[in-house]
Parts: sequence; C-alpha cells; structure tokens
Amino acid sequence: MSSTQSTIDPHHGTLRSPRFWLAPFAVVAAVMSALAYFYLGALLDPSENLRQFPMAIVNQDVGDVLPGSDERQNFGDQITEGILDGIDPEEIDLQRMGISAANQGLDDGSLYGAIVIPSDFTKRISILAQASVVPGDIEKPIITLYTNPRTGAFATGIVTTIGDRALTQVNDTVGQQLTETVTATLAESAPDLQLSGASSLVLAQPIDALTVEHKPLPDGTGAGLSAFFYTLLLILAGFTGATIINAVVDSALGFVPTEYGPLYIARETTRMSRMQVLALKWGITVVMSLIVSALYLWISTALGMPAPRALLLWEYGALAISAVGITSLAVMSIFGAAGLLVNLIVFIVLGLPSSGGTIPIEATPRMFEWLSTFEPMHQIYLAVRSILYFDGRPDAGLGHGVTMTIVGLVFGLVVGALVTWIYDRVGFHRAADAPVRLPWRPSRQHDRGSTVAADTVRSDDSVDAGEDDREDTDGSSGSSEHSGESDWPANEMGDPAARRG
Repeated sequence: MSSTQSTIDPHHGTLRSPRFWLAPFAVVAAVMSALAYFYLGALLDPSENLRQFPMAIVNQDVGDVLPGSDERQNFGDQITEGILDGIDPEEIDLQRMGISAANQGLDDGSLYGAIVIPSDFTKRISILAQASVVPGDIEKPIITLYTNPRTGAFATGIVTTIGDRALTQVNDTVGQQLTETVTATLAESAPDLQLSGASSLVLAQPIDALTVEHKPLPDGTGAGLSAFFYTLLLILAGFTGATIINAVVDSALGFVPTEYGPLYIARETTRMSRMQVLALKWGITVVMSLIVSALYLWISTALGMPAPRALLLWEYGALAISAVGITSLAVMSIFGAAGLLVNLIVFIVLGLPSSGGTIPIEATPRMFEWLSTFEPMHQIYLAVRSILYFDGRPDAGLGHGVTMTIVGLVFGLVVGALVTWIYDRVGFHRAADAPVRLPWRPSRQHDRGSTVAADTVRSDDSVDAGEDDREDTDGSSGSSEHSGESDWPANEMGDPAARRG
C-alpha cells in the first residue's frame, strides 16, 4: 500500500447523518423534561392533591350537667360532630379512636396528627359560662392538636393548617352558642345585669387551642429531613457506585478503553463470559456496600446526627446499597450503555418525588402514590425513618422496607443472571474482536471462502477490506503474467479458466 494513501475512516458518513445531531438533543431534552414534570408536579400544589390524609380525633369528654338544667350535656360530642362535618373525608381521613390507639398511631407513624378533647371539657365550658358574669380569673377549656414531627416537616405543616382551620370554626360556633345561652340566662334571672366587654370577648372565643409536638425530635435531625437525605445517600451509593464499578472493571478487563487525560489505553480483552464479569462486579458491590455504609454512619454521627440504633442502621444501609447496586449492574448488563439512563430514571427521576421523604405521599398526585408501591427510594425511606425516628420498630416501616429491599435484591439477581446467561448462550460475547451475531438470520458462505454468519460484523472489516483490495490491485498485473488466471476462489465462483480476460 502506498505511504501517501489516506486512511479510510469507517465512520466518515456519521457526521453527515441527521440522527447523529438530533439524538443527543432529543435524549437530553426528554430526560430533563421528565425531571421538570415529575419534580415540580409533585410539590407545586399539595393542597389540591391532598387525599386520605390520616389523622385522629379523640373525644375524652365525659359531659356535665349545666347550671339551671337537669339534662347532661356533652360539648365534646358536639364539637367532634362539627369537626367531622366540616372536613372533606376525601381529603382528610379523620378517624375516631381512643387515646391509646391515637398514641399508637403517632408512635408508629401511621398517623400524622391527632385532635384531643379532654375529659373535663364540658365542665370547663360550664365554669367559663358562670365566671363570665362574676369577677375573677377565667380559665378557658383546652383542645390539643398533636403533630407528629417524625413524619416530616411538611406533614407537620399540613396537620397544623388542618387543625387551625377546624378549631377556628369550632371556636366560633361554640362561642356563638355559649354567648346566646349566657345572655338568655341573664335575661331571665337578672335582667339588670349585662355582660361586660371582656366577658363577651371571652365567650366569643371560649376554647384555647394548643399545638403540641408528639415526641419532639432531638437536635441534629434536620427537622425530620435527615431520614430522607440518608436514604438519598444510600440510593446514590448503590446507583453511582455500581456505575463506577462497572466502568472500572470493564476498563481493567479490556472491554472498554481507558483515558487518563491525554492517554488512551486499550488493554487486551480478557476472555471472560458476561456472567463471570457480572458476578465479579456483584461481589465487588457487596464488599463496597459494607464499607460505604460504615463510612456513612461514621460521618453522620461525627456531624451530630443521632443514631440510637447504629448497628441496625449499618446493616440495613449495606443491604440497601447492595440491592440498588446489584440491580443497577443487572440493568447495565442487560441494556449496555443505555442501562445508565434506565437506572437514572428508575432510581432518581421517578424515585425522588415518590419517596414521601419531603412531601407526604397523600399530598402528591395519584401517579406518585402508585409509584411508591414499588419504587426503591420509598421502601428504603420507610426503613431508614423507622430506624432513625421510631426506634427501629417493624410496624413503623422497617418490616415493610426490609422485605421490599430483599425483593428488589432477588429481582436484580434473578433477572440479571438469567438475561446475561442467555446472552452467553446465544454467543453475544464481549471480546473486542468477537463478531456480533444476530441469531435470527440465516448464514451463508463469505466471498473470501470462509464460512461465517451472513450478518457477522467485525470492527476492522471496513479497513481490512480496503487494504486487501488495494493489495490485490497492486499485485494483479504480476499475478496474471505468471498464471494468466483470475484469483476468484474456485470453490465458490466456478472454474477460474472460464473467467479469464
């Protein structure tokens, strides 16, 4: 071949293809649009999306006989009915229950808040009515709104808004009723006596509504957000860690080239099957998960985050990282480079808005409620929240989270191993010089005389073919002078004598 001959570029037409220019714009635009839609759609209007938000109302009022009446009254029952009538049951799942059940629900995170009416509520209302016409200090009856800060700051805000709205309406209703009752009583018994301005104001707003945190979180929890961000760290360790392991192992084994700055290194490909390489990556991921989970625990506690169940947090953290990492590697083994995009969508794009870590699932669009039934981030968040805030109680989310994490781990192992084994079985090897075989098309004789699949493609075919053709051209005249015969293979093109000039 002449030294002045230019090298043939097998991709010389790629830059002219519209697909080359459109593909990156289309993919990036699609992914970023999905991010904007899912992230903003999940948080822009939580009040509009609110549905079946679980709260409790506890009426402990035993009632009392009011002065001037022989009938026993129970203002607690009236207030309970008024609150229930004034709340949309499609938005707020306000459940009647006893104080023990309410405490249980707040303790395990199944309730976001509770409204509690005390046992002496009616009696205090009666005392307030009598004290309004005589001098002396007046103590208002109390209704307590309990929030659950361990379910997150956003959920606490929703509970406070709901409670304030309901109790304000109750205060106005009871105040109007109480003012009318006292005024009528005075008109009958002491017509010369009038309510003072201060008494009228007290009777108009007779209830003192208190907002109290149920088991406040200690310092260092980020107002209930530390569980969410710890969950995000576990997801990133599994997803990003798997991506790094995949790239490093493939580079070291020669399946992909390595670039260090200006250096471009293409190692000789190791003769390992896809299944062997995937098993190697899985093993590295498991060891990595133990180390990273320990690092997370050490760093978080050093920064002041409370971890009362440190050993349990390390164990579950390693399990979660392993499950996400193994599944991510299985996806990349099945889809190749496109697996990175699949993992990004599954673990991050769809995972964050459906996690329930920042906004309760009950305040997001219904699509995210459906996604939360299987999205890994929500399952991991429930387990981490239980460990950090609810003493690792199985009924507070740990049992569900561990079960779903193991299911995800098994899914990644089974699907990844099965599809990779099929690839090896069919002959889709990863060697750099291995042909790409498409088994659904028939084979035939190659025009060079060797029997290969018709659709076998080698990376150097275009260059080798060009060099062979040029070499044949350079030596064709000498060959014909000596032999006078064409160089067509006789076994495929017939008798060479029949093809002479």
